[in-house]
Amino acid sequence: MKSTLALSKNTIKTKTLAVLAAIAAAVALPQVFHYLGVLSGFGPMPGATFLPMHIPVLIAGFMAGPAAGLIAGALSPVFSFVFTSAAFDTPMPALIILPFMVIELAGYGFIAGLLCKSKKPVLLNLMIAQAAGRALRALAVLIAVFIFGLNNPPTAVSTIWTTITIGLPGILLQWALIPLFIHRFKKS
Repeated sequence: MKSTLALSKNTIKTKTLAVLAAIAAAVALPQVFHYLGVLSGFGPMPGATFLPMHIPVLIAGFMAGPAAGLIAGALSPVFSFVFTSAAFDTPMPALIILPFMVIELAGYGFIAGLLCKSKKPVLLNLMIAQAAGRALRALAVLIAVFIFGLNNPPTAVSTIWTTITIGLPGILLQWALIPLFIHRFKKS
């Protein structure tokens, strides 16, 4: 009984550390990408293109389970907003997209966590988590359009499609890095 309790505490501690590491990385990585974008003359575009906040959240879900993925995904954009609001003139993400990012990233982390013990290839599980997160964001955008009475659903659909096409390099980067990371971690 004692060893089970110790394992349980260790698991909780490990999952807590995974969540904290994911949040820290999800706040820091976009800053690096935005900074490199400013230095290179591309402005903040590399953040929207390479989706650096998504990587640690997805990894947290795959490594620590659905609760850890959900918490990391929901809190990462909030902490990023609070940190960048205090440190810079322009918060990231912008307040108008913050709720949609919270929903999308929480979805990524939760679904990745549900799939963490799946026997399917990590890449397939990653694609499922990505599709689910984007679908949740799209649903949230459409609900917001109808709740707030914006009579332009085609613009909402266009916005959803634009975030996917602009973020395609980031999606491909996730396909390359996340399965490799998970495979290396499980080997060690």
